[in-house]
Amino acid sequence: MNPFELKAKQKSLYYPLNALSLKSYDKYATDPYTKTRIILMNGTEFESNWFYHQFARHCKNKDVLKVIAEIRRSEQLQQKRIASLKPVNESILETTLSYEQLAVDLTAILAKREKNSVVKKQLDFALLEDFDHLYRFTDMLEMDEKQNYKKLIGSYTEIMPGRPTISEPRAPMQDLKTPINSNTANPLTKLAVSIITGAEQQTMNYYMNVGSFYHKEHGRRLYSEIAMIEEQHVSGYESLKDPTKSWLECALMNEYVECYLYYSCMQTEKDARIKEVWERHYETEVYHLKVVSDLLQKYEGKHYSEEFSEPDFPELLDFKENKKYVREVLESVRLNTFGLEYIDVNDLPPSHPYFKYQKTYIGANPLKVPSHKIIKDYITKNGTDLRYETAPHPITALRDRKFDNYEIARVKGK
Repeated sequence: MNPFELKAKQKSLYYPLNALSLKSYDKYATDPYTKTRIILMNGTEFESNWFYHQFARHCKNKDVLKVIAEIRRSEQLQQKRIASLKPVNESILETTLSYEQLAVDLTAILAKREKNSVVKKQLDFALLEDFDHLYRFTDMLEMDEKQNYKKLIGSYTEIMPGRPTISEPRAPMQDLKTPINSNTANPLTKLAVSIITGAEQQTMNYYMNVGSFYHKEHGRRLYSEIAMIEEQHVSGYESLKDPTKSWLECALMNEYVECYLYYSCMQTEKDARIKEVWERHYETEVYHLKVVSDLLQKYEGKHYSEEFSEPDFPELLDFKENKKYVREVLESVRLNTFGLEYIDVNDLPPSHPYFKYQKTYIGANPLKVPSHKIIKDYITKNGTDLRYETAPHPITALRDRKFDNYEIARVKGK
């Protein structure tokens, strides 16, 4: 499927106000991966909208400004339609579980098929952390809202510790990586970097905005703590993007990503009503792609084939459970960044910035860190933590369900 060669069905790019509110899904009956698709596409539209705002703030060409204003409005309308699919009776924390399930399974899917070693290592590294976030938010859900997580996220994803959140804060420069070369990168690599950056950006924004509305102080603190880790993830992923590309080249990539994702959603969605949303938005994005392609040709003299030598969609994005792969990645729970590489925390030199940042950020009493305290309080109340494991944890030091290990991957020798 080459979206550049499709005849764009230029229906109206706009929706009347009453078309922005769609019937919400049933939070109990809807397949968990339908929810993850909704969050993914919500974030993708958010990323596109804010990209065009930044583009406008750096563009002097009035003709280009008019075109991207029209596209931006269209993206905004589509985002509102997708956001309306979330039901009123789904709490902030219930939605959060779907965000983290998306983070875990999307990252695993992209990592499993990634050929670029730098990108794959970054995906695997962040996967360890998002997996731990899911565990901590799930325990807080059961403790605060008496809600059964399986009704919300099913049994696709295991619930158990990853790299403990307390061990995740690191010095800002540690997250910077070598960017890909878009001219030579594999199509799946180019897609992966753009897709995961937008998805993590959406998660960071969600936690930044909703955390202060949580109804208990320990939850407000947990959202703040994990939102800071999501900022680290965004910094790492966006550093992989090719910084040499022009605004119009980036716009073309964004529109191609949207076409690819909507088409993937169309082909894999089980809910017929939601599938119609993906189909309608896909048609719109094909038109956006055509418009941006024409702008690139007109103002920079570049044909889309210079950016996409293989324009056909590669392997589509299909959400499936990734338990085996996640367990394999968990074997590397003690890894930390060392320059552009990753090594065991025990092999980091004592002068490494990680230890100084940890000492400053975490402070003298790690027992008060929100992510650790949530699990500690749950264990105190229930005797053990809450998990969903298909087998014992692959790391022996993380198998004890009556103790939350706050030293592994953080303290040398542990």
